[in-house]
Amino acid sequence: MHGHHHGRSCDSGARTRHGGFGSHGFKHSFDIAGHLRGLAGGGRARRGDVRAAILRLLAEEPMHGYQIIQELSSRSGGAWSPSAGSIYPALQLLADEGLVSAEETAGKRVFTLTEDGKAVIAETADQAAPWEEAAQSDSGVGGLREAVGRLMPAIFQIGKAGSADQVTAAIDILNDARKKLYAMLVED
Repeated sequence: MHGHHHGRSCDSGARTRHGGFGSHGFKHSFDIAGHLRGLAGGGRARRGDVRAAILRLLAEEPMHGYQIIQELSSRSGGAWSPSAGSIYPALQLLADEGLVSAEETAGKRVFTLTEDGKAVIAETADQAAPWEEAAQSDSGVGGLREAVGRLMPAIFQIGKAGSADQVTAAIDILNDARKKLYAMLVED
């Protein structure tokens, strides 16, 4: 009787673990993906990149700050989503340096490239735009973020619908991948 009860509690424990994977464990995984998204974008680009990106956009047409933020996000495919906290100070700095001018239009500050700003842009016209570099998914943290993003649905499907053998095999694969990643860090 005791043994039978013990078996039931083990079974219940397995179900609990499986359920935990499907909810809390999986949510934690997405928190990791969110952290990687933050590394790849979220206004963490180098200050020079932000400045160059603003100048490149204004070379096309005058824009207000919010437009610049939207354009950078859409042109990089969402890989780079700069915050107002990184765009507006950069715009102010460019205005102080005389590279852009600002004027109020319909209650919004619209920024326009000055002659000096156009001269700066002419020097970098043959280079890839900063948002294109941010969008390159095969390199840098952006690629890592995308790889994690593609991995999560596969793990979720195994956790939700996989057999016990598939779950065990998936755990082995993930453990092996983790060991390889850490081994790579210490190889140096």
